[in-house]
Amino acid sequence: MTTISPRERVLASLRHREPDHIPIDLGGMRSTGIMAVAYNRLKAYLGLTDGQTKMFDLMQQLALPEPTVLDRFHVDVVPLPRPSWGLDTDNPRWKPWVLPDGSPAIVPDGFDPIRNERGDWVVLNSEGVMTSRMPAGGLYFDGVDHPLAEATTAEEIENYELSVISDSELDWLRSAARRLSETTDRAIMGEFGGNILESGQGLRGWDRFMIDLALEPKLADALIQKLVDHHLENLSRYLDAVGDTIQIIQMGDDLGTQQGPQLSPAMYRRFIKPAHRQIYDYVKKHSDLFVFLHTCGSIYKLIPDLIEAGVDILNPVQVSAVDMDPARLKHDFGQDVVFWGGGADTQHVLPFADTQEVRDHVRHLIDVFAPGGGFVFCQVHNIQANVPPENVVAMFETAIECGGYPRS
Repeated sequence: MTTISPRERVLASLRHREPDHIPIDLGGMRSTGIMAVAYNRLKAYLGLTDGQTKMFDLMQQLALPEPTVLDRFHVDVVPLPRPSWGLDTDNPRWKPWVLPDGSPAIVPDGFDPIRNERGDWVVLNSEGVMTSRMPAGGLYFDGVDHPLAEATTAEEIENYELSVISDSELDWLRSAARRLSETTDRAIMGEFGGNILESGQGLRGWDRFMIDLALEPKLADALIQKLVDHHLENLSRYLDAVGDTIQIIQMGDDLGTQQGPQLSPAMYRRFIKPAHRQIYDYVKKHSDLFVFLHTCGSIYKLIPDLIEAGVDILNPVQVSAVDMDPARLKHDFGQDVVFWGGGADTQHVLPFADTQEVRDHVRHLIDVFAPGGGFVFCQVHNIQANVPPENVVAMFETAIECGGYPRS
C-alpha cells in the first residue's frame, strides 16, 4: 500500500478504513501523554540531550513531547495548544522547575504554588482561596475548591459566572491552528472539554453533585442546563476560530469507575445524555470534525448511548476495567465508534511487566483492535511516572513493527 501522510492516516482510520499503518498517538491530548518524570527518564534512555522538558499540564504533571520524540515513535497527531500552556512563540513564558524526583523541567511562568506548613504544594487564586494541592510526597495536584458546594437553590446556580473564551484567546488559537496546519502534516486535535458530569462534580463537589442527581433533580437540572448553555456559547466561538483547521475536537467526561459506570444507564439518559447530545450535535451541524470523548473506566453499558449522543471516538479504552474486554468491545461497537487507546494497560502491564511481556501484550491488543480500521494506537491514559523507559520504547516499537495493513 502507498504510504500516506499522518493526517490522512488518522482520517482514514477515523472513517473505519484501513490505512497503510495504524495511526499512533503520544500527547495528542491530555490523557494520551506522558508524565514529565517519565519523560525525562525516557529521553535519557534514548540518549536525547537537546531541548527542555516543558511541563504544560500542571495538575497531571505532563510533558509536551518534543518533535524528536514524536518522530522517533512515528506519532501521527498533535494537539492544538491553549495559551495557558505557555507556548506563545512570540513571547515565551517559561521558568525552571524541579520535578518530584529531582529532575529538571520548565513550567509556564504563571504557575506559582507555595509550600504550606505540612510540606504540601498549594495553588491559590487571586482571592487567596486554595484551588489545588499536591500532598507532600505526591505526584499530582488535586482540585480542592468547589465554588457551588453550598448552593441550595437553582437561582444561586444560575447566578454563578462561568468564563467565556476571550477574543484574545480566540485570536491566539486561530493563529496557532493556522501555523500548525502549515507546518505539520500530522492530524490536529483541538482541546475543548464540554464536560457535564465532571464539571458538576467540580463545581458542587463529587459527593454533593451525585446526591443532586439522586435526590435534588431540580438543582442538578439547573446546573446541567447552565453548563450546556455555557459550552454552546464557547463552542460557537471556538469553531468559528479553528473549526476549519483542526480535524478532531476533544470532549471529556469521566463516566466510569474500575467496576462500572459512575451512574446507571437510566440516570445517564435522564441527566447527562441530553446535554451531551446538544453539544455534540452542535459540532456535527457546524463543522466536519470528529467528536472525541475521553471517558475513563468501565463504560461498556453506556457505549450505545454515547454513540447515539454523537460520539465518534472513545478514549482511553480502559481494558483492565470490568466489562472492557477488548475483543468484546471491537465485536460489539467496532463498526460504530473508533477506539483511540487500549493499546497497552497502564495499570498492570506497562509499569510492572518486562519488555517481552509488554511486546506480547501490545501485539495482542493490536491484533484485536486494528482490523477494519477504527483504531488509533496509544496506551490507556497517560504514561505514569513509574513506567520504565524500556517499556515505553518496547510499546511503541511493537506498534510500529506490528501495525501495518493489510492484516495477516
